[in-house]
Amino acid sequence: MTASAEIEIRECTTVAEFDECILLQREAFGLPDQELSPRRHLIVSRQAGGWTLGAFAADRMVGFVHHLAAVRAGEIFGYSHMMGVALDYQNKGVGAKLKWAQRARALAEGRDFIKWTWEPMRARNAHFNLNRLGVVVESYSQNFYGTDYGSDYAGQLQGAPGIDSDRLFASWYLRSERVGKLAAGGTPALPGAVAGVVGIPPNWPELVNQDPVTAKHEQLRVRQEFTRALGAGLVCAGFDRDPANPRYLFFERNRG
Repeated sequence: MTASAEIEIRECTTVAEFDECILLQREAFGLPDQELSPRRHLIVSRQAGGWTLGAFAADRMVGFVHHLAAVRAGEIFGYSHMMGVALDYQNKGVGAKLKWAQRARALAEGRDFIKWTWEPMRARNAHFNLNRLGVVVESYSQNFYGTDYGSDYAGQLQGAPGIDSDRLFASWYLRSERVGKLAAGGTPALPGAVAGVVGIPPNWPELVNQDPVTAKHEQLRVRQEFTRALGAGLVCAGFDRDPANPRYLFFERNRG
């Protein structure tokens, strides 16, 4: 039996469960206290129409996803603010189980769209979001959260350039044919011929720690190439996990 098969997904409703979410943020992301989503934020967002789903192995919370209610042009949709999984439960299907439960809950509420962000240089996140969940990328944000000084960047030298918190926006169209096939365990074909690619460094955290100047140059290159491709009307809808040359795949928008 896989670890994910033993997992129960249910909504977090108690103060103790919200406190577990805070502990998981520290464990999964290594965030400083000022970057954590605190208990009060989780409680208030629930009162405002959002919710937090927890993944439980027996009595232990091993993951969570925090879902906010958002509004765009008068339409209510979902904003997935944060998802974290305990270190010893990562790469065991817990994250996918949380995301598909999030989709099911949103659909039951009459929603058909969820968005969130991820760091462009993270190949594992890119594969998960694009290939396993079926999101598309339609926009790129420069320095979204301010300069990143997370745990992965602790080795930066004094005076080295800070790494901007550039982010890709995931657009998850919950009722799309592609997402529906993935939800059912299928493998949909790519949406047409590849019209462009953007490569990323294969070992980003190591590059930032060992050579932050080169890392900064690489980030600016990826930013420029992504912005150019999206500006040309392309949409990112796939990711090549080649260990030596990971890269984002772009397609004509009318096929995305």
